Amino acid sequence: QVQLVESGGGLVQTGGSLRLSCAASGRTFSSYAMGWFRQAPGKEREFVATINWSGSSIDYADPVKGRFTISRDNAKNTIYLQMNSLKPEETAVYYCAARARTYGSLVAQVYDYWGQGTQVTVSS
Repeated sequence: QVQLVESGGGLVQTGGSLRLSCAASGRTFSSYAMGWFRQAPGKEREFVATINWSGSSIDYADPVKGRFTISRDNAKNTIYLQMNSLKPEETAVYYCAARARTYGSLVAQVYDYWGQGTQVTVSS
């Protein structure tokens, strides 16, 4: 069992930056692939980024490439999402997710555990 707790969301102006964190419980965190997803009001949950167990394999959704950076610190059981040059359309609840596999996925349904989400609001 893995419990995930996101933090770091908030209100930021267009072009600003935020760093999200996701702290995980459990001694096997380093064996899990992790992902970040987001869901805006009235829209489906969408993939943002994923990182494999060691951090050696990373993938991003096209809209965030070059602006967002996913990373992990297995010693701290934590993953991060550094978000730069934020846009109003990226206002959403951001969720982290854990998959009991060494490699992540763009597909939300294959993740086994989810956090409660953290709100990110980008003002125009």
